[in-house]
Amino acid sequence: MDAVDRALLDVLRADARVSVRELAAQVGVSRASAYSRLARLRASGVIRGFTVDIDPTALGLGLPAYVHVRIKQNTWKTFREKAWALEEAVHVALVAGDFDCVLLVRCRDAEHLRSLVLEKVQALPEVLATQTVLVFEEHSG
Repeated sequence: MDAVDRALLDVLRADARVSVRELAAQVGVSRASAYSRLARLRASGVIRGFTVDIDPTALGLGLPAYVHVRIKQNTWKTFREKAWALEEAVHVALVAGDFDCVLLVRCRDAEHLRSLVLEKVQALPEVLATQTVLVFEEHSG
């Protein structure tokens, strides 16, 4: 991967729907070069897909939070499946540290978050403890 590939990825991060012609123009390469580089980046797995950036607040899910979860030993796979099945879960990760897993969830309000953590997450048999961290402001790149 070289500087041109990284420039292609930067343009795609900003707008995944950009045409190959516009992508080539912004990066300063020919359309054929941009097309072959995109094909190579996809084939090698660098580009896994193209997605839409949805504003969760516009969907009524304006309260993000991280739920740190301590689980019983050897229950990661079953916990992961159950956690990922929660409609509020945006990201589920196995981590190192005081807790075993971190869930990024998006809720309508504090009552929705309370219900999610106390009635759904803590009710899972794999869960030993939780700690919830509210997100006041977020930025992604």
